[in-house]
Amino acid sequence: MSWQDEYQNKLCTAQEAVRHIKSGDRVVVTHATGESVMLTDAMVANHAQYESVEIVHMVAMGSAGYCAPGMESHFRHNSLFLGGSTRKAVQEGRGDFTPVYFSKVPELLRSTLHPNVVLLNLSTPDEEGYCSFGVSVDYTKPAADCADLRIAQINRHMPRTRGDSLIHVSELDHIVEADVPLLELQPPKITAVEQAIGQHCASLVRDGDTLQLGIGAIPDAVLQFLGEKQDLGIHSEMFSDGVVDLVRKGVVTNRRKTLHPGKCIATFLMGTQKLYDFAADNPDVELLPVDYVNDPVVIAQNDNLVSINSCVQVDLMGQVVSTCVGLRPISGVGGQVDFVRGANLSKGGRTLMAMPSTAAGGTISKIVAIIDEGSAVTTNRYDVDYVITEYGIAQLKGKTLRSRAKALIDIAHPDFRPALTQAFEKRFPCTD
Repeated sequence: MSWQDEYQNKLCTAQEAVRHIKSGDRVVVTHATGESVMLTDAMVANHAQYESVEIVHMVAMGSAGYCAPGMESHFRHNSLFLGGSTRKAVQEGRGDFTPVYFSKVPELLRSTLHPNVVLLNLSTPDEEGYCSFGVSVDYTKPAADCADLRIAQINRHMPRTRGDSLIHVSELDHIVEADVPLLELQPPKITAVEQAIGQHCASLVRDGDTLQLGIGAIPDAVLQFLGEKQDLGIHSEMFSDGVVDLVRKGVVTNRRKTLHPGKCIATFLMGTQKLYDFAADNPDVELLPVDYVNDPVVIAQNDNLVSINSCVQVDLMGQVVSTCVGLRPISGVGGQVDFVRGANLSKGGRTLMAMPSTAAGGTISKIVAIIDEGSAVTTNRYDVDYVITEYGIAQLKGKTLRSRAKALIDIAHPDFRPALTQAFEKRFPCTD
């Protein structure tokens, strides 16, 4: 049988496809902007058929109707990284959170969280019957490799990406044709605070460095100040529209990378149609599974790897909190620790933790004497190198606790420096 005949035999509607999900199944949903929206919406619409279906997902960009109040008997969301549409369900006890490094998610899916069903969003097949995972290879391809049942949304809007990004029609169980534009993440508004932080971060980037960038206004602000750099490279769990601009300006060339020279390496993409068009069949962009891209040993093979991440809170010892506010979970570790450790192992590598000095309209300092009760340390004090706010750069690696505290107080918001200084003096009494 030809792959074209297989394709036609497996073709069905979204409503028909999701009827193959059974009560008690564990369903893995494609990540972030690669989410198979037509399938997840059809699954939610069919909720009355299910009891206790576990939904495993990282960043949910769709409506996440399975997290809505009243769905508790039908769905239980198990989040590996909380987002805007899933956070409340976990905070209110209607969902769960599983802590895991992004690099270890495929291993988790192959063992503890084996998927009964995976919902995919794939490109149209090529002449040999291979579809591309497009903007979401990360844990999605590993999930497809080990799932019992593969339901695929075949979407003409999904770009074909290079790298380790293919699955054959013969490996799919049910196929739903879709004409659904990809979810987009619009560029964030960058304030004067983020601009100042971005300028400080950019001052630590040298010609020829390879960059890892997180999500949000601060990484995007950093990109704005790299226009005069030369031969930068990208090895990052993700990148967005700002990298496209630097490639087109000739700033990002990947020429001096020591691993995958000439290639922008990522595991997923998150941005607008501009980014997706740039990545489509681009031989200079490769997407690979997250257990490769985010493996600290792989990361370290990039000399001069600069890891740039944001965080919620830093204490005077240099402990970094990124996933929660006290007992309230707000996100997940993602790839932060993967890349911090990889950068620390990289020859010439540097790690940058960047954040505004305050939160809640300037009423709360993000540099604190002691982290909030119940908070979980994301990146420990032994791994942190630079901490950056709009007020400057604190270099911590190799410094005593006393010296670290002084450096961090210097970049705290001026309104909070007196209280931090008082805490410092109590903790480190003068012995002169």
